Parts: sequence; C-alpha cells; structure tokens
Amino acid sequence: MATVTGVADASRREPRRARRRWHGRDGDRVPSWEEVARDEGDFIYTVAYRLTGNREDAQDLVQEVLVRVQRGLRTYRPGSLRGWLARITTNAFLDDARRRSRRPVTALPDDPDVVLPPGPDAAEAADAERLPDHVQAALADVPTEFRVPVVLADVVGLSYAEIAEELGVPVGTVRSRIHRGRLALREALA
Repeated sequence: MATVTGVADASRREPRRARRRWHGRDGDRVPSWEEVARDEGDFIYTVAYRLTGNREDAQDLVQEVLVRVQRGLRTYRPGSLRGWLARITTNAFLDDARRRSRRPVTALPDDPDVVLPPGPDAAEAADAERLPDHVQAALADVPTEFRVPVVLADVVGLSYAEIAEELGVPVGTVRSRIHRGRLALREALA
C-alpha cells in the first residue's frame, strides 16, 4: 500500500533484493503504475529530495511525478525505467521552479503553534540521512541550472549524454554546468 508520497511503507515493502526492477529485463513488459510506485518510489523520492532540498517539496514533487507516470505509461517503451523516471522528475521540478518564479510564494509564519511539520517516516529518514545536512543545504544553494545536472550525474548516475538529452542541451554545456555546479558546491562547503 502506498503512503501519501506514493512511496511504499517501509514496513510492508519486500526485501530490496527481491523487488523487481524494470530495466528492460522482462522483454516488452511495461510495469503497472502500482509496480512503479511500489518498486521505484524510493528512487523517485531520492531524486526529488536532492533537487528540491526539503522533504515537503520532495513529497509534492513525487506526487506530481506519479501522476505524470500514470498518464505516460501508455506511451512508455521498455528500456531504462529509472532514466525515464529521472527525466519526468527533473522536468516536473523545472516546471515547478518556473511556475514559482512567476508566482512567488509567501512563506509560512515561524510560529510553531501555527505550523507543525509531520515527522518523517522510515523511508524518508533513510533518504534524508544519505547526505549530511550541511551538504544538502549547500546543494540547495547551488543555482538550479547547475544543481539539476549535478544531481543527475552524481545522485542518479546518468551519463553526460543522457543528461544532455534530458535537458535538451549539448554535452559540452552539461560538462560546463556540472563543473560550475561542483565548484559552487565545493566553495559552499569550504
């Protein structure tokens, strides 16, 4: 059963080695939406968290991605499912960033009596623990045009060519953005 974020409850998931991966090994079989949400929800959340930098925005992004996946499964051609999911996640993040730049959001009040954030579940806590807070904060400060390629290369593990195709820019531009993003991250951590 899926939680609010679409990520399977950690206590009900199958062991990691037993979960099915959809990387074209089953021939032409396309996974169902439920299989994607259950088996790849953690991956989607991890990418979303690294792009957004906070749990709440990552949860919103995961929900948007799962809606887009449900619409797009009809046209999905078996291949690199994770690459396809990373592309959808990145595009949803960039769409949201553009939308937010057009309509600035008013911050919630700092009074804890007004807003109490929910505690993380086990999967979120595990994902959040993978990078120390100061590294995640430094990554969040890297401009979006540099952060996206850095996350796709260093967190998702896409090749420069795959990132170039996903972002619609030349490979040289990807290399430059990754270099500048890593440099900005290095300076922020120094």
